[in-house]
Amino acid sequence: MKILVTGGAGFIGSILVDKLIGRGYEVIVVDNLSVNDGKFVNRYAKFYATDITDFKVLDKIFRLERPEIVFHLAAQTMLRQSISDPFLDAHTNIIGTISVLEACKNNNVRRIIYTSTGGARVGNPDYLPVDEKHPLKPTSPYGISKHSAEHYVETYASLHNIDLEHLIFCFGNAYGPRDSPETKRLVPLFMDMIRKNTTPKIFGDGNQTRDFIYVEDLVELMVASVNKNPENKLFHLASGVQTSVNEIYNVLRDVTGFINDAERIDAVVGEVRDIVLDITLAKNQLGWDPKTDLKLGVKKTWDWVNNPY
Repeated sequence: MKILVTGGAGFIGSILVDKLIGRGYEVIVVDNLSVNDGKFVNRYAKFYATDITDFKVLDKIFRLERPEIVFHLAAQTMLRQSISDPFLDAHTNIIGTISVLEACKNNNVRRIIYTSTGGARVGNPDYLPVDEKHPLKPTSPYGISKHSAEHYVETYASLHNIDLEHLIFCFGNAYGPRDSPETKRLVPLFMDMIRKNTTPKIFGDGNQTRDFIYVEDLVELMVASVNKNPENKLFHLASGVQTSVNEIYNVLRDVTGFINDAERIDAVVGEVRDIVLDITLAKNQLGWDPKTDLKLGVKKTWDWVNNPY
C-alpha cells in the first residue's frame, strides 16, 4: 500500500514515516522544508520538496504516485506567528488543505487522515476536560485556520460525490525527539535554552495549563489507525493530564539539572489559559492508551537533544 505524508520531514511527520516504513508501507513524503533541512527524511521514502499550496505540482505528484492513504500533517503551527502573519497562516492551513483535498479527489485517494489542534481550536474552555462536543471559540488565527480546514475535510466526499474516507486527530501539546526550537513550542525551546545555559522565559505567571503528549504515543496510534473505521471521525489524542507551565519547567530542571528559576514576562494575547482534553472517545473507539508519562518523555527527549539520531 502507498501512503503519502504531507509534512513528512517534520517533527511528528518524520517519526510517522519511519513507523510506516517499518510496517512495510511504501511512503511518499511531501514537505517544503520550512522548519528543517530534510535530515530526518527516511532514506527509504520517496521525497518531494514542494509546498502543499502549489496545487499544480502537488496534483502531478499524486497522479504519478497514486497513494491510497494520505496523512496530512503539513501546516503552519506557530500560534504567535499566526497572530503576526494571519495571511500566511490561512494560506498554508486552509488553502494548503484544499490543495491536498483536490489532489485526493482527482486521484482516487481512499482515505485522508488530517491532524488538527486540540486546544487552539477550542479557545478558552467552558469546562474541563474538553470533550469532542465542546463549543469551539478559537482565540487565534491558528486555531481558526486549523479548525476551518476540518470542515473541508469533513465535507469534501459528500460535496463531490466521491469515496473519500476521513479521520481527524486533534492533538494535545506534542513533544519529543526531532522537535525544533524554531517552532517556539515549550519543551524544545526550553531545552535549547538550557543547553546554552540561558534562562528560559515563562509568559505570565506560569500557572496556565496544557495537555502534554509524547510523540511516540501519537505516532503509534496513527499507524494503527490506517485502516480503522470507527463510528466517530474526530478524536482528541492527548494525555488527559493537566500540567502547568511551572510544573513542566520543574520537570525539565529535574531531568537536566538546570538550577535557574525562569524569568517572567507578559502573557501572550490569544493563547488559551487552561486546557486538558477528554480522551475517552479515542480510548473507547481507537484503543488509545498513551503509555509515556511526562517525566519519562522529557528524559527521552533530553537524551535525544544531547545525542540526536
